[in-house]
Amino acid sequence: MDKGLAVLQLQHGKWTISDSEDEDNIIPPTPQKDSNKPKPSAPSMGSEARKAAHVNQTLPVKYESHPSPSVKRKRETEEAGWNLSSSDDETPPPAPKKEPKKSDVSPKKKKTEDKRPPSPHGTSYYKEEPADFFETNLLSMNDMYRFYLNKVTGIPKKFNTGALHIKDILSPMFGTLKESVQFNYCFDIPWMVEQYPLEFRDKPVILVHGEKRESKARLIEQAKPYPHIRFCQAKLDIAFGTHHTKMMLLWYEEGFRVIILTSNLIRADWYQKTQGMWMSPLYPRLPEGSPGTAGESPTNFKSDLLEYLEAYRAPELAEWIDRIKQHDLSETRVYLIGSTPGRYQGPAMEKWGHLRLRKLLSEHTKPVLNEERWHVLGQFSSIGSMGLDKTKWLAAEFQRTLTTLGKARKSLTSPETQMLLVYPSVENVRTSLEGYPAGGSLPYSIQTAQKQLWLHSYFHGWHADVTGRSNAMPHIKTYMRVSPDYTQLAWFLVTSANLSKAAWGALEKNNTQIMVRSYELGVLYLPSAFNMSTFPVEKNVFPASSSSKGFPVPFDLPPQHYSSKDQPWIWNIPYTQAPDTHGNIWVPS
Repeated sequence: MDKGLAVLQLQHGKWTISDSEDEDNIIPPTPQKDSNKPKPSAPSMGSEARKAAHVNQTLPVKYESHPSPSVKRKRETEEAGWNLSSSDDETPPPAPKKEPKKSDVSPKKKKTEDKRPPSPHGTSYYKEEPADFFETNLLSMNDMYRFYLNKVTGIPKKFNTGALHIKDILSPMFGTLKESVQFNYCFDIPWMVEQYPLEFRDKPVILVHGEKRESKARLIEQAKPYPHIRFCQAKLDIAFGTHHTKMMLLWYEEGFRVIILTSNLIRADWYQKTQGMWMSPLYPRLPEGSPGTAGESPTNFKSDLLEYLEAYRAPELAEWIDRIKQHDLSETRVYLIGSTPGRYQGPAMEKWGHLRLRKLLSEHTKPVLNEERWHVLGQFSSIGSMGLDKTKWLAAEFQRTLTTLGKARKSLTSPETQMLLVYPSVENVRTSLEGYPAGGSLPYSIQTAQKQLWLHSYFHGWHADVTGRSNAMPHIKTYMRVSPDYTQLAWFLVTSANLSKAAWGALEKNNTQIMVRSYELGVLYLPSAFNMSTFPVEKNVFPASSSSKGFPVPFDLPPQHYSSKDQPWIWNIPYTQAPDTHGNIWVPS
């Protein structure tokens, strides 16, 4: 057993070991009810545990050097074990609680839809937006790569120059909105509606979601005050899949735009986390009578986007598919990489997931000198079950994909190629802007972690001084191939896909079939589409410059390996030894 995790075991009581073969199969818990707990005004729709977190984060636990007997007793009973999901979606656990004193208990207040949900950090948290938080200067934006980070509160202003908030994205400066589609995993509908400017607030919106049964009914209920909102339910026919794609389709008077991003449509995702997006150029309408195949880009983006949308088999999207056909997407310089649920054989195996990435890297990149010394980097916010050892998936089919450069000359991965995985440590989370509640969006469970201790030797901490975001925990997911000296990239991918087989797909039936559980979407940057051989890594990401040719990698290179004291953040065990930046501890319930 890993020595550090053995220490955690001693500190936090006995771990409960799940019997499930696939950790994605554990069902999230029904949170304990507390009638005294304030209810948030607009619960976000995602998974049950995510919604529980929305309620429970309103009552963090204060750090005390000697917990009171009642708190200690409570912890001892709770620490006997949790039955929590370890799926790769972003389901946060129920967050820390404190024992309410008699004086804390107030009669239930009537729910109002127009108030902000309570913050885990008190009422002032969301009022910290600087006056210029929603101002965006288009001149300071780098439109070469069109890769942008979200704005973050509580960091120096220069690190938001050229970053975008959701209100910027939906503002009239990018187009006069007529209709939109929001593909996402978690929704807080009243909050989402408020992000549209007043003049666009009643324009038709379709929400594409993966909710079923009770949670679907709650989502529909949330939208009742908004007659302009319609729904499209994504089919999830394979167990434990999620609709994890995050995309906006925006139809304007002036044309059409696509945003592919990493943020949920909930408030907590847009203020103190590191998030990213690709924003397309404004796509003009094609001349009347143009064939549907017109307006294609050198990266085949138009037909790939249409194929992704058609995979939903949803009548609600038919009108949008026709609309996209009428626009000119030829200026697009990125490749689309999607996942859609299914079992695929033959040529269809290369349409989705990591085999899609492998095909693009094979066809549109070239081998480089000392290629085996170029590192593979993966950075993510959640981790699924990888199997008993690295040969089961990670260092086999997945690493083979990530190390592909041009047409394969050798079938086996070179043992020299290093794979570095970036995932926040407990200390990263504890010292973050949000404190321990940031860990609610990093759902790596103890049930999964204790079955794959081998994985933790790959881990590197989150450090992002280059973007001013070292203390803004990542919800962005990025993958790249970087030169031995960390100054060049062979390719870069930003996506919704975490490190999991559910997201990327896993080979079956003697490698004749790939099975994908979830919907995911990302964009791949290849130097050939920019008439370059490699991308130089940008050393000065902020303030953004419109003339820069360097690629704005969102965190520091080279990544720093975990120290002997570091542990990966695990969301469903307590952290009571040291307080976070808000003076709280983490006691999941």
